[in-house]
Amino acid sequence: MSKAAARPAGAVRIIGGQWKRTRLAVPDRPGLRPTPDRVRETLFNWLGQDLTGWRVFDAFAGTGALGLEAASRGAAQVLLVEQDGALVQGIARLAEKLQASQLQVRRGDGVAQLAQCAAQSLDLVLLDPPFDAAALFVPALQAAARAVAPQGWVYLEAPRRWDGAALAPLGLACQRYLKAGAAHAHLLQRLPVHS
Repeated sequence: MSKAAARPAGAVRIIGGQWKRTRLAVPDRPGLRPTPDRVRETLFNWLGQDLTGWRVFDAFAGTGALGLEAASRGAAQVLLVEQDGALVQGIARLAEKLQASQLQVRRGDGVAQLAQCAAQSLDLVLLDPPFDAAALFVPALQAAARAVAPQGWVYLEAPRRWDGAALAPLGLACQRYLKAGAAHAHLLQRLPVHS
């Protein structure tokens, strides 16, 4: 049997850290498209492999792939927020199986919950909204810019490239960028505030 045949079509895997090679089920849901393995690998190469002690917020958790990847690499607190109740249950079951006490899974509006975070309280904000929900991108980026620490990071996955002219009014600048298929991956940081 070939490797392609052995791997279920509805699964992705955690790439690095303590849960490396753990499979995550990908149910057939409208708009659900987990971040591809190659893009996640690149993201965590950009961030450095060791996220020990980091505080992470995944605002559109989906399968949980991004947040679980951060936790697998040592993040101290990872909050995953997802609106789809079945997806929330799936992530919660996996977190229990992995005995991942640093994971908290909530059902609800990720942007609204991110906006409630204390200013500059997070090391990494993960934003991978449904590509057909264009109205979510600006509010999500605004909330992330407020919540992330000055040396922290915001990861944005989008159906188009966000350039400096679009990001600067939101207080963010792109440090790294990758296009992989339909996904445009951006690693952002807050712009310095000049007094």
